[in-house]
Amino acid sequence: MSKPTGPADDRTTKNAYAVIGTRPPRVDAADKVMGRARYGPDTHLPGLLHGKVLRSPHAHARIRAMDTRRAQALPGVHAIVTAEDLPSGEGDIGLTYRRENTLAGDKVLYVGHPVAAVAASTPHIAEEAAQLIDVDYEVLPGVTDVLEAAREGAPLLHPALHTRSLAGTSEEPSNVSSHFQHIKGDPTRGFAEADVVVEREFRTATVHQGYLEPHATTATWSADGRLTVYATTQGAFAFRDHLAELLDLPMSRIRVVPTEVGGAFGGKNTSYLDVTAALLSRKAGRPVKIVMGRAETFLATGPTPGTAIRVKMGATRAGRITAAQAELYYEAGAYPGSSAGSGANVLFAPYDIPNGQMDGYDVVVNKPRMDSYRAPGATPASFAAESVIDELAEKVGMDPIEFRILNSVQEGTRQINGGVRSDVHALEVLEAARACAHYQSPLPGPGRGRGVAHASWGNWGAQSSSTISVNADGTVALLTGSVDVTGTRTSLAMQAAETLGLTLDQVKPSVGDTDSIGYTEVSAGSRTTMATGISVVKAARDVIAQMSQRAALLWGVSVDTVSFAQGTFATSQDPAQRLTFSELAAQLSETGGPVTGVGNVDVQEWGGSFGTHIVDVEVDLETGKVTILRYTAVQDVGRAIHPTQVEGQMQGGTVQGIGWALYEGYAYDEGGQMLNPTLLDYKLPTSLDIPSIETVIVEMPYPKHPYGVRGVGETPIVPPPAALANAIYRATGARVGQLPMTPARILGSMGVI
Repeated sequence: MSKPTGPADDRTTKNAYAVIGTRPPRVDAADKVMGRARYGPDTHLPGLLHGKVLRSPHAHARIRAMDTRRAQALPGVHAIVTAEDLPSGEGDIGLTYRRENTLAGDKVLYVGHPVAAVAASTPHIAEEAAQLIDVDYEVLPGVTDVLEAAREGAPLLHPALHTRSLAGTSEEPSNVSSHFQHIKGDPTRGFAEADVVVEREFRTATVHQGYLEPHATTATWSADGRLTVYATTQGAFAFRDHLAELLDLPMSRIRVVPTEVGGAFGGKNTSYLDVTAALLSRKAGRPVKIVMGRAETFLATGPTPGTAIRVKMGATRAGRITAAQAELYYEAGAYPGSSAGSGANVLFAPYDIPNGQMDGYDVVVNKPRMDSYRAPGATPASFAAESVIDELAEKVGMDPIEFRILNSVQEGTRQINGGVRSDVHALEVLEAARACAHYQSPLPGPGRGRGVAHASWGNWGAQSSSTISVNADGTVALLTGSVDVTGTRTSLAMQAAETLGLTLDQVKPSVGDTDSIGYTEVSAGSRTTMATGISVVKAARDVIAQMSQRAALLWGVSVDTVSFAQGTFATSQDPAQRLTFSELAAQLSETGGPVTGVGNVDVQEWGGSFGTHIVDVEVDLETGKVTILRYTAVQDVGRAIHPTQVEGQMQGGTVQGIGWALYEGYAYDEGGQMLNPTLLDYKLPTSLDIPSIETVIVEMPYPKHPYGVRGVGETPIVPPPAALANAIYRATGARVGQLPMTPARILGSMGVI
């Protein structure tokens, strides 16, 4: 269910556009439904060998010795690689970390850390050979809890790691790699002015992205020493950069071909197999494919950080927030680099707070290096802040949405992190949520509660490249560098069709490899339909400019007199002279040859997005089981290019947020072993757990995109845990401060167990 809302101007989707705002089938739908789409594991090259990675069974251990002779003697084994096969990478600590995460050197830092890899004639032989590699480990104390790791005296993962902060670099080594601080106004004075102060602590578990397709890479070398990699990836150019850096190769000797992606959500921004497959292939002299097993994806790819967050907020009896303070401890995994910074950026972002302080800590722990997951860092931060916001609203006796409206961020608001907000439509989203049928409906019955949460996500722009080639039959071939993770071939083709005055079936979109298109950033940060869309429109306008010159040549007029509208070229010199796009395309060979438009952009400004979620739950007061009765997601999307895909993004992100809130989380024993590294044990929500997600699309066009597009995909994962926590409180009277909110934790918060 979707109800578009927004300003009644002359750019409304219904009236202004022929293609944008319609709901055509996705251009990739038939191939995926019929099984013709080729994913990473589907790559098969002549002479293919199969790779298997040997992984550490220990969370923290020193490698004293390694013996590969038994594995090398196994029939069918063609190559074995270890860290010794990698270039040294000395002098750059970041490169050293990436190198060590690819193949461990002197230490392993998490269960699943790659130690060696084997290429063999079959996957079974490769797996058997990997187990024949003898590794002598000296087991060391480990730490998997973010607060335990941050304490003095905790086992050190990196003895040379020192905390970087505004005060400089710490003298003593630490697992805290960095500490940042943001201050606005005078927090002490702000809390003194408050009539009500709420202070809470929150914990969230490490969570996996849960994509269906495992990581897969196939590498092959040509006779002249050129490397080609076929990979499941969110960004072919990012993989090429990674390969060039770790293999010490020029980019010109590397080609990365992206395959179809069977789910990613940020988890395939990073490669975990490409360098290893390339090393094995070079050593064996044959193509090598490595496909992860499901347990490997849990143990050895980057999940989202577990966190510990403390939030303190104060407000007046009139409902005005006077001060806010937060400490955020985020797991980085085995190597520095968590999403604590983006968590802090989101934490209080929806509100105008005069006084505040945020301290963020990046903490290494004996877990796989953390990676992005749809609005990285934002969901735990919002869970903490929005739970406290809800409690403040209750204590001052205000409706939760009214409280948020009263304190909403607005144009020009300076935030605690120092940024000044622009192009802000938080109020429109909150007002749409307040007015929607769900929020206005009654919620009868004991054990039921309604929760609200409101969130912000900044989105992204960056570099994109597109080309549009005109065919003689009036169709065009659209080539972009953006991997299609969410149906963006369709949304980009729709923008091309709209600009060129064509129907969607006249645009044939495809994704290029690193040799066929200009540099393009990863399909992440909610950037693709927006930023690559700008490059597509630029390429389409280039096509129109070139074809206008061809029309001028045919008519013998100045190109300045040629206009283009609704798929037709005309000249002011002679109203009778008109050519449709297809008619002119048929004459390109007689007027100068092929026409290809190019759109290269580096988008430095983009529109953020706000979302408000409303959820009704019923909690069994004896068992703690939560049943979701109704759910509505409200979001500003700028312009809904393809409303069905927009709804799908809002619903999909919401479902993942529900999983994070109620079901998902890594479980570890005291030795750092993950206890649930399979889909049998790692609980995900199913269709039986989720109601129909209602959506309200708010369209507040972003003025710096030709069609007003904002990013959509990340905002909807941010509010669900807080909305559910607030609903559970309304149903039970107990506030749950730990994710996932399992029945046992709910009963514990109620004091039942």
